[in-house]
Amino acid sequence: MKDTENWTRDRIGPLQEQWPKNESGQFEKPAFLRHCSPKNMEEDLTVTLLAAYGIPCVRDYPGDGRFGRVMIGTSGGGADLYVPESRLEEAREICLGESPDEENI
Repeated sequence: MKDTENWTRDRIGPLQEQWPKNESGQFEKPAFLRHCSPKNMEEDLTVTLLAAYGIPCVRDYPGDGRFGRVMIGTSGGGADLYVPESRLEEAREICLGESPDEENI
């Protein structure tokens, strides 16, 4: 995301309600999680998986990706995914297939 200080200006709705705030009441900074290719629904599957664990996720489409997403339903360049800084490690574990709720046996 190019402007992480003002990232919420166009992210209105339920995501804004779920995003954690810091001690001063400001939205927590988004942290880069990963880039998803436009193939195999990777972006949607990752966002849905994170949502199942209660982790909000912001999508950013590099270049003209937003236009492609609106016009044809997918971004040719893929999407960059961002999560709250405080949930970054948990999100990484989930994306690797490691459940934060399971103990190592």
